[in-house]
Amino acid sequence: MDDTAAGEPRLRIREMTEPDIDAVAAVRTSAWRYAYVGLMPQSYLDGMSVAAQAEQRRAAFADPASAVTNLVAEGPDGAVVGWAAFGPATSTDPEGTAPDEGELYALYARPDVIGTGVGRALLTEVLRRAPYPALRLWVVEGNARARRFYEVAGFHPDGGELVEYADGSPVPELRYRRAAVATH
Repeated sequence: MDDTAAGEPRLRIREMTEPDIDAVAAVRTSAWRYAYVGLMPQSYLDGMSVAAQAEQRRAAFADPASAVTNLVAEGPDGAVVGWAAFGPATSTDPEGTAPDEGELYALYARPDVIGTGVGRALLTEVLRRAPYPALRLWVVEGNARARRFYEVAGFHPDGGELVEYADGSPVPELRYRRAAVATH
């Protein structure tokens, strides 16, 4: 997908390739350090390593059994500026999974491009490609910016809640859901 509006630079959404892994790890790490300040312990955010994230992405990317689709947003200079990952709903949901439901596992943009349409373009492409009747995601309860972003995109809290832990501190999350718009 190419996204070009009058006066805006070209943005390309494409499937992630192995050479993108280091850039995706850098996007995820910088996005967490930006988005979760005050929502997670600073020691946890400071301790995040791009190299460790890249290793995790490499292992996941190399797994032949993986049903995850990874997309990247590429800026006009060819640099990866955003990343999204989606696939079947995970079994880590405290209420179980709905048959054939999908999940948006991750959607991150570099902090310097937040608010420029990168996230919106990635989400639009995820919704276009997702072969599921519904798509859900988990969002940190205190992340007002992300919650507004998803609500504008038609996601709504469905009552699902869970608590993750970062350096021993609770991080409450809310589940959001919406109908997918697959065009397959």
